[in-house]
Amino acid sequence: MKMEDIAKLANVSKAAVSLAFSGKPGVAPETRERILQVAQEAGYMPKARSIVSTKMDKSLLFLVCVNSGIVLEEYYQQPFFKELIHFIEVRCRQLGYSLIFSTMDLEYIERDIHAIAEEKRSEGMIVLGTNLTRKHIEVIHARLPNVIVLDTCFETLPVQFVEINNVMGAYQAGSYLCQIGHSSIGYIASNIRIHNFEERSRGFQLALEEWGVQIPESHRLSVAPTILTSQDSLKQQLNEYIQSGKSLPTAWFCECDYIAISAMKTMAELGIRVPEDTSIIGFDNITESVIITPELTTVHVEKEKMATLAVDLLTGSIEHGDQGKVKMMVDTQLVIRKSCAPPTDAAVVGKGTTKRQPI
Repeated sequence: MKMEDIAKLANVSKAAVSLAFSGKPGVAPETRERILQVAQEAGYMPKARSIVSTKMDKSLLFLVCVNSGIVLEEYYQQPFFKELIHFIEVRCRQLGYSLIFSTMDLEYIERDIHAIAEEKRSEGMIVLGTNLTRKHIEVIHARLPNVIVLDTCFETLPVQFVEINNVMGAYQAGSYLCQIGHSSIGYIASNIRIHNFEERSRGFQLALEEWGVQIPESHRLSVAPTILTSQDSLKQQLNEYIQSGKSLPTAWFCECDYIAISAMKTMAELGIRVPEDTSIIGFDNITESVIITPELTTVHVEKEKMATLAVDLLTGSIEHGDQGKVKMMVDTQLVIRKSCAPPTDAAVVGKGTTKRQPI
């Protein structure tokens, strides 16, 4: 294996790999740690070992189950997880721990968990639980008891969890749309169902019930949750609705920012203007939400707070022993930008035409 191979695996330049190996400035600390970790896992031994020898003795393992649900093989490039990992790495360094990365195939969970337990590479483990079921977590915890699960929660398991207050975030989104005058509201869901999305659906529905607003079944669409470009399936669903002659909802809630951004791009191709013809609101507040035009109104997830709590809980149990399991829920904040506006007197029907009629 060559330096070029490490650069490709770490998704950085060859120059960045060289700087990381030599210990010279010019590369961010979190990037340096990532490169060294990739090299170690790949069995690559750089000639310059000075920076490696100064690595911290204590370590935590970050375990991800990939290619299942919304967590892709290159999960570290997905905006939400990328930010979360960054904050985990920062907190680990602050507390004197290095972070080791490991991926697992859910099809072989028993085998892979056994192998990880036998390796004894770390004092404790943070598991990304976004796409995991209750059964998956039971299997992991049975072999690796010193674990904390991030980004999901199962109340009846004797495991420590840190999760988003998904119900609150979606409730905030629904309340805001109603407050600014929307009563014809659509819902664009993920076609892959996870705990977070189910809780967001529940929170949004709670808000609309308080305002006496209902979402007709025809206003519920479903798309892939990991695509930032326009989607043919969504375009087809919208076209079918438009061709029915009914007015589109004046606002849409999307279960994550990926879906919201994809919806905005798909609607633009159909000549539907945001927010003039319809408003869109997302969830997660990923970096791309301020790059898209118009900037996306969304629910901000406190990723730094979640990461800090996860590391602190895990290292606390390592250093002070098990003092009782806790489950922590981190509240959200609504971020109002330009993709939402009060409804106008006309609702869009098709490109270049508007029509107002009851649905």
